Amino acid sequence: MGFYMMKIMNYIFDFDGTLMDTSGVILSTIKATIKDMGLPEKTDEECRSIIGIRTDEAGRYLYPDLDISNKEFAKTFRANYDRLQKDAKEKPFPGVIETLRELRSAGCRLAIASSRRLVSLNDYLDKLGIKEWFDIVVGADSVSKGKPDPEPVLTVLKTLGWKADETLVVGDADVDIMMGNAAGCKTCAVTYGNGSMASLNAARPYYKIDNFKELPISI
Repeated sequence: MGFYMMKIMNYIFDFDGTLMDTSGVILSTIKATIKDMGLPEKTDEECRSIIGIRTDEAGRYLYPDLDISNKEFAKTFRANYDRLQKDAKEKPFPGVIETLRELRSAGCRLAIASSRRLVSLNDYLDKLGIKEWFDIVVGADSVSKGKPDPEPVLTVLKTLGWKADETLVVGDADVDIMMGNAAGCKTCAVTYGNGSMASLNAARPYYKIDNFKELPISI
């Protein structure tokens, strides 16, 4: 790990694009959904911009100038994802499992705040064998407001009694950084995920790292 500092003992992680490389199947799902709904095509970069947004809100986020149904977009997305995910080659990013283990060994406390539904998150974590490493897992359906609203982070802080100034929020998208900043936490952007460098810089993260092993830790 590259940084050493005091007072960060709690870590709240995004999942997709931060811990797990799921971009291939998500992009395929978004494009299949666009095709099925007869919507105008979008570039990979435009499609990546909704990774981190709750699926129930993603349609109008991707097409702000069109009167489309978020409900229909989400329903079509989930059907396509369930079909495509079976053959997906998904894996944790390099250094994730080792670094999470190191954080736990150092006495740090871990949580997840994701825009993925809770049942899906728990399924991934169970398959990785790391579910018990996290004190709480907050999914899209755990809160009334999703990213970039601070509610997912505030839910973690309130439930576990964590202090914001001792907590680092880590994510690959601007909405992760905006969420953490709004909750009063330190934030760390990972540059290897789905967010563009321009959008991450605009969100003003406290740290930026190119590899998960560079994650700031307390000592």
